[in-house]
Amino acid sequence: MNSYEVIKKEIENLFVEAKIVPCFTLDQPEDSSRGEYATNVAFVFAKKENSSPRETAEKYAQILHEKLSTVVERIEVAGPGFINFFLKDKVMLAEVEKTAKQFIFMLDATEKGKVMVEYTDPNCFKVFHVGHFMANIVGEAISRLYENIGHHVMRVCYPSDVGRNVALGVWGVMQKREQLPHEHATLREKATFLGECYAFAFAEFEKSDQVKEEVTKVNQAIYARSDEEILRFYDMGRAWSLEYFNDLYKMLDTTFDAFIYESEVSEPGVKIVKEFLKKGLFEESEGAIVYKGEQDGLHTRVFINQKGLPTYEAKDLGNYEKKLAMLPDAEEYVVITANEQNDYFKVVNTVARKIHPGLEGKLIHIGHGLLRLPEGKMSSRTGNVIGAEDLIETVKENLQERMEDFEGSSGEKNKLMTDIAIGAIKFSILKQAPGKDVIFDLENSISFEGDSGPYLQYTHARMCTLLEKARELGITSDTIASTPEGKELSRLILTYPQVLLTAYDDLGPHHIVNYLLSLTRAFNSLYGATQFLDTKKSESAYYVLLTQATRNILAHGLQTLGIGAPERM
Repeated sequence: MNSYEVIKKEIENLFVEAKIVPCFTLDQPEDSSRGEYATNVAFVFAKKENSSPRETAEKYAQILHEKLSTVVERIEVAGPGFINFFLKDKVMLAEVEKTAKQFIFMLDATEKGKVMVEYTDPNCFKVFHVGHFMANIVGEAISRLYENIGHHVMRVCYPSDVGRNVALGVWGVMQKREQLPHEHATLREKATFLGECYAFAFAEFEKSDQVKEEVTKVNQAIYARSDEEILRFYDMGRAWSLEYFNDLYKMLDTTFDAFIYESEVSEPGVKIVKEFLKKGLFEESEGAIVYKGEQDGLHTRVFINQKGLPTYEAKDLGNYEKKLAMLPDAEEYVVITANEQNDYFKVVNTVARKIHPGLEGKLIHIGHGLLRLPEGKMSSRTGNVIGAEDLIETVKENLQERMEDFEGSSGEKNKLMTDIAIGAIKFSILKQAPGKDVIFDLENSISFEGDSGPYLQYTHARMCTLLEKARELGITSDTIASTPEGKELSRLILTYPQVLLTAYDDLGPHHIVNYLLSLTRAFNSLYGATQFLDTKKSESAYYVLLTQATRNILAHGLQTLGIGAPERM
């Protein structure tokens, strides 16, 4: 156990002895003069013992000091009754050394249960836009938060390959069949063509009843697989889309364990709705089948439309059936989408729990905000859409000047610039708590000096170079004596496991982002004020140790966020 866990355990023992449920906080004060950790435990016991928090704190500070004499140098009472713990230097040094040399951040050795996380969910025949990009980034980071705690995570993607939007795309391709990309066209060119066809089709659909009729027939033919010409364009476009998506997943460092397609769950969704219509869960309304959500304080939604076709709602019920078959013993089924669908999922998840009461407490929907450029929200329906790959390329172009001095092959440089560009975008998204909109500022996002992904990546590369020079100079961290100058960085190093736990509890990757920024600032401040590598000074070994520990945490934190940690930039 580290010092935090030892202190926490002794505080918990106080509650056990008093025969009350543990309820307290143990945090690291922002001001280092108040110690490494602080607790509010005295306020809890003051109520029970009918005494003042200050007097109670004095009492329990003495008790805890006796129990923790091997860990803490001293314990002080601050303010109205907070208890502050000051660690022994040798304890802090030992924990920094462990972080530097063992590089283990699994928070709990106990094996956790299985979790299924669904995210990204792109649409065939449409551009893989920044909304899908955002869902992928948030979903991958949350998957990794679960894994940090010891859960087995099954990553699932639910691409849309049927429905009116797909029918629009197919209709658009059929209108523009003379402009089909040639057989040697790149996947990106093919995907771009499909996106243009969709935008054209949507514009025509909005102004023509005849087009609406034709698209409806295309939609029905796809479901029934009844028209060879329509299916030829449908199968071709679907294959192009899925292949292009797979290339993007590789670029984004996402590997899905399973894909569930809308076309697979449409029929099961219809079957479920009709079965539970007979049981009174659904109602018929004007030729459609609906769920009256008002009974649950929600709203009514259509599950099968007037033409007998399943809506997204029915297909999501089929999706859950598929998930239950694939991973019946999951502790949680998580879905990540834009927060525009928050109310939608309140209804769908309520219905799913009524169909499967065993899902109570297991269905989690996380709504992320929107990624906005200065001109506002982007929409694929109007054709004014920013593709994920277009955004990555734009960021890369703006990185060119900053990367002029990079020494390496053109292939290495392109790979590095792609990693930095994706890191810049991921950082901009993940620094906000899930649910909040993100204003993407291109200039700030690629800064090597500000609060940005490249700043963290550049600091990691600097540390790698520094450690390499230390090895060349023969400076090792075998014999170490700490210095007062390094204490602030040491304090931050100690708290990383608690940051991971907080991020997991909140399912909020932003906690890690904020911590990594504080950590890198502390390192760079120390590095700027201190000569790290001096063979004549014994403290150099300590600074090398701090560098190793900070580098390990930064690499792990970036990996958890899905951001690359280059060793040179």
